[in-house]
Amino acid sequence: MSDEAAWSLRRDADGVAWLTLDKPGASANTLGRAILEELGQWVGELERTPPRGLVLRSGKSSGFIVGADIHEFTAFKDQAIALAASRLGQSVLARLAALPCPTVAAIHGFALGGGLEVALACRYRVAVGDVRLALGLPEVQLGIQPGFGGTVRGVQLLGVRPAMELMLTGKSVRAERALAIGLVDKLVSASELDAAARQLIIDAPPPHRPPLLEQLLNLPGVRALLKPVLLRQVARRARRDHYPAPFAIVELWARHGARGAAAYEAEAQSIARLFDTETAHGLVRVFLLQERLKSLGGKSAQAAQHVHVVGAGVMGGDIAAWCALRGLEVSLQDRELKFIQPAMQRADALFTKRIKDAAERARTSARLQADAAGDGMIRADVMIEAIFEDLQAKRALFVAAEPRLPATAILATNTSSIPLEEMAGALNDAGRLVGLHFFNPVAQMPLVEVIHSTTTRPEVLTQALTFARRIDKLPLPCRSSPGFLVNRVLFPYLHEALHAAGAGIPLAVIDRAAEDFGMPMGPIELADVVGLDVVLHVGEIITRELRRDEPSFVAELRSRVAARQLGRKSGAGLYPWHDGRARKSQVTAAVPEDLADRLILAMLNECVACLREQVVADADLVDAGVIFGTGFAPFRGGPLYYARRRGIPTVMARLRQLAERHGPRFNPDPGWSQLVD
Repeated sequence: MSDEAAWSLRRDADGVAWLTLDKPGASANTLGRAILEELGQWVGELERTPPRGLVLRSGKSSGFIVGADIHEFTAFKDQAIALAASRLGQSVLARLAALPCPTVAAIHGFALGGGLEVALACRYRVAVGDVRLALGLPEVQLGIQPGFGGTVRGVQLLGVRPAMELMLTGKSVRAERALAIGLVDKLVSASELDAAARQLIIDAPPPHRPPLLEQLLNLPGVRALLKPVLLRQVARRARRDHYPAPFAIVELWARHGARGAAAYEAEAQSIARLFDTETAHGLVRVFLLQERLKSLGGKSAQAAQHVHVVGAGVMGGDIAAWCALRGLEVSLQDRELKFIQPAMQRADALFTKRIKDAAERARTSARLQADAAGDGMIRADVMIEAIFEDLQAKRALFVAAEPRLPATAILATNTSSIPLEEMAGALNDAGRLVGLHFFNPVAQMPLVEVIHSTTTRPEVLTQALTFARRIDKLPLPCRSSPGFLVNRVLFPYLHEALHAAGAGIPLAVIDRAAEDFGMPMGPIELADVVGLDVVLHVGEIITRELRRDEPSFVAELRSRVAARQLGRKSGAGLYPWHDGRARKSQVTAAVPEDLADRLILAMLNECVACLREQVVADADLVDAGVIFGTGFAPFRGGPLYYARRRGIPTVMARLRQLAERHGPRFNPDPGWSQLVD
């Protein structure tokens, strides 16, 4: 093996072989072609001189194997290349599974995707049963399926329902669930991992088999009955034309029952076809965009330890709770304690949901302190202002806070639309003002827009980006401008929905047009979720600052807001709401043929304007911000990527058609000419 070998093998005095993966220059192990080929060479040596048993383990503290090397997927230009990659992985793991000795995967941290498929090829699996353990087959989230034998071995080991749950949802399972379904044979502490792996080799118990009921579900006649049930369940979550992978997984199992060479070959052929779909191309791109945002976090010389949040409303309170959940000390300030208490109660509910261990939950709760007097400000590394959207109120707050804060602390505002320059004038040191624009709900939305103005010092921006990663958010650096990126792009989409509503198109039909395109919810429902008061207020700022026309239907929004019909949070808005769900009337009217383009191209046109104005640095960051900030149909790969796939000249021509039909708001932005290849 070369000096840059990823795998190393040693045999101990008892004849047990220990094969360790430690990918050079990486913080986590991934399975690329070279690493699989190297594993094949080691398996060849073990075939020639079999040990008493084999333990596969990781040399990384981060975990076992995080999965395939996603960057290599971009080289799969045709089905033949993808097919060869799948067959390579299948071949190596088949030889591993066929070794004439007990084999054990010793797992800590994560074993995901191809990493879990390696573990499935071993006879036994033993894992460190702590909170870090995460085992899963998340390939469906990339528009594909397991391709190294996982669709076969998963069913053989676990049975139909547990295996299908892993593959169809892409969700990871934790320690106790993994033990319960037979995914691991034993849970141990970190100090016991090697000894437990060795003991499995010495004892060589019978390998796990699925329960009898799960075996019966795999019989041909039962598969034929169960297949349509599974397909209906999948169809409730995803459309086949948007997300074909879960349907392909069910079809594979129904046809072959996870048995024999034909099942493995069908798996390889299926994943090769899936790799060649626009869905896989788009979702792989989304993964790489996520990695790009993570890399922007960088490292700051000053790591935040204490966060002071001013404003205990929904956003401020939830930001404070999230920071405490991520391990920071947090003080939460508002005018009186009675205004802070609801936020503390929401925080307790979040901690209860996310943290099962009572002692850890208590430690997390202790990190969040109600602070009506604002005493925590004097020791804050980061102060986040999260009061209502009023410029004068925010300026007054910063004037009062600045003298109390340490000189090294950064001042951040959670404003959703007000340019930083309008606040910076109130500060003695405007260089330490940034925007940290979170999205609601804070615990679910991954993006934070990190806003900088012409006066923001570079090191302060770096601190803010590092802080966003410290609390496990995706930071998007944005230039200060009205609405920043996400709201700036979102409002033409919402306003076009209001234009359509004003023309008499039923609200449910408007939402259906967007959902048929692939949006997670339509713009009318989204307005209710955001809150009609917020939509109205932010929309007025963006409309005024960018000199846009206001849809006539905005008058209806003002009427609803005046009546305190604010959307989901009040139980009624544009839709009535019950148990957190919009109650939409059953409308049979057809979707107008140009409605989806009106909604989506209004958004794309604004994306191009933001790129032209350098609100963010490049087209990839536009796509990343819109995907992670608005939920833009992930399988489309981002708005500008979608425009390129559709063809820039085609999109520009369509915009001109819409302008002729609906008005100059659809005139193509001048920036489109810069995107023409």
